[in-house]
Amino acid sequence: MTVDRLIRIFAGSFILISLALGVEGSPLFVSPWALAFTAFVGANLLQFGFTNFCPLGLILRKLGVRDDTGGGSSCCR
Repeated sequence: MTVDRLIRIFAGSFILISLALGVEGSPLFVSPWALAFTAFVGANLLQFGFTNFCPLGLILRKLGVRDDTGGGSSCCR
């Protein structure tokens, strides 16, 4: 698993979990404030698109997750 793939998995999982916790019709509803986390993840993805800086990518690389160096657009170069 590469850093780029794990970033996408984490972001998608966090968004789905926070939506399940924040939408009133959900059986897992806790508080509408859980949607603030969805906004945070979305804002982080937006700034990553413009700056190519991803805090999660830095953390994963320090933990030893291999980075995709095969010519694709990779995070945190």
